[in-house]
Order: sequence, then C-alpha cells, then structure tokens
Amino acid sequence: MAVGAIWPYKGSCACHTVVIMMDTDLTASTEATTESLPDEAYRQARERAEMVQGLYIHLLVFFVINAGLVAINWATRGDNGSWWFWWPLLIWVIGLVVHVVATIVPVFSPQWVEQRTQRIISKRGV
Repeated sequence: MAVGAIWPYKGSCACHTVVIMMDTDLTASTEATTESLPDEAYRQARERAEMVQGLYIHLLVFFVINAGLVAINWATRGDNGSWWFWWPLLIWVIGLVVHVVATIVPVFSPQWVEQRTQRIISKRGV
C-alpha cells in the first residue's frame, strides 16, 4: 500500500507541487514520465520550459484580469468619475517585470548557481 504526500516544488513559481508516493516500508519512489530518470540536459530544458510556461500563464492572467478591471471601472465611474484601474495595473506591471527578468536573466537560474559554485571552487584550487 502506498501513501501519497505533497511537497512544494522549488521551481519557477510557488504553485507547483510534487507528489511523492511512499511505500509502506517507508522507501520513497517517484513516477517518472520517461522510462528512466531524465539526463541533465533534459532536466534543464524541462525546467526552462516550465519557467517560460509560468510566464505565459502570468501574462494571460494579467491581461484577462486587467481587462476586467478596465470594464468595471468604465461601467461604474459615472459622468465625472476617475479612472482608478491604473493603480492595480501599475502595481501588477511591477510584479510582471520582475517575473520577466527572473525568467530571462540567467542569474536567477539554478544552472547559474551551479556554474558560479564551480567557478568559486576552481579559483580556490580545491
């Protein structure tokens, strides 16, 4: 008998989770989508694809929600009412810019951390 558990996945965004099945003898096993564990290049490519997918989802939600806010503001502002939708739009744009930079700039990737670690080790002569 197996018991399922859910842990947060350290990936492109906090909404990803990994389900790990624990056997009754408390040994962990995971179900891979390929026949064997993916090699490093596949893992990096998949991680990158998930980061880009997360950005596309964020962009889609951004446009849908903000279009709704513009419509609500337009419908409820009255004759001399103000356009308040700019404020949530501005705040969200800041978050969106941070997400774009984190997705595009390699300094935020796990590969960069590994490369930097190797560079520090090689400088120290270890």
